[in-house]
Amino acid sequence: MKKIEAFIRPEKLNMTQDSLKEAGCECLTVSEVKGHGHQKGVSEVWKGKKFNVDLLPKVKIEIVVPDEDLDKTVQTIMEVSQTGSIGDGKIFVYDVMNAYRVRTGEQGDTAV
Repeated sequence: MKKIEAFIRPEKLNMTQDSLKEAGCECLTVSEVKGHGHQKGVSEVWKGKKFNVDLLPKVKIEIVVPDEDLDKTVQTIMEVSQTGSIGDGKIFVYDVMNAYRVRTGEQGDTAV
C-alpha cells in the first residue's frame, strides 16, 4: 500500500476530486493548509502598499491506495491539477506498512 499526499491549488480541488472518483478512488481526506515552495510566497499591492504573502493557501489531499493503483492515481492528480505555473503543488508518496479498519478489525488492503 502507498500513501499519497498531494498539495494542490484550492481552486483545483473539485475537479481533482471528481476525476479521482471517476478513476475509482473514492476514499480520501482533504485539509486546508498554508505553505510555500521555492517561490517563497507572492508580493501583492493593497491600498497602494506592497506587501509579501509568505504562506499561500493550498489543499492537501491524502489517499491510501494499493500498490497497483499508485501510478493511475498520481497521474489523475497531476493531469487535473497542473496549470503550468509556479505554485501548482507537489505530490509525495510513502510506503504504508499496514492499515486497520476500526469498526471491523480488518487489516491490510481490505481495510482500505
